[in-house]
Formats: sequence, structure tokens, C-alpha cells
Amino acid sequence: MASEYHRGDMDIHEQTSTYHLFVMLAKWGSLALAALLIFLVLAFCTQTSFFGSLAVGVIVAVAGYFVLREHGGEDAH
Repeated sequence: MASEYHRGDMDIHEQTSTYHLFVMLAKWGSLALAALLIFLVLAFCTQTSFFGSLAVGVIVAVAGYFVLREHGGEDAH
């Protein structure tokens, strides 16, 4: 049975797609969680108002979007 294996002959398209989906969900999920936690901490644990906390959360989310987005170059998947 081991003689039937030939390195590099297997189609790994589905595994590659699953890996890229996992990385994308982990990346964007982490950003959403970070923005939410910053909003909640500022809203409930400091003297910052609701709208001030919301503004900081939105700023973090927008800045994170620009940092984490894929640029569409040759290296982007």
C-alpha cells in the first residue's frame, strides 16, 4: 500500500481552500473581538461616554481593516 503513494500527485485544492478560509475567519474574527472588547472596557470600566467608547471601537475596527486587508498583489491568495 505504501508503494501506491507518489509525492505531489494528490489534489490539495480543498485543503488549501479550507486553510485560507480558516485564516481569514481567524483574522477578521480577532479584529471584531478586539474592537468589541475595547468598546466594552471603555464603556463600562472608565469614565468614557457611550459615544466616546463607540468612536474608539470604530476607529480600531477601521484601522484594523486597513492593516489586515489583502492588497490583491501577487502574494495575495
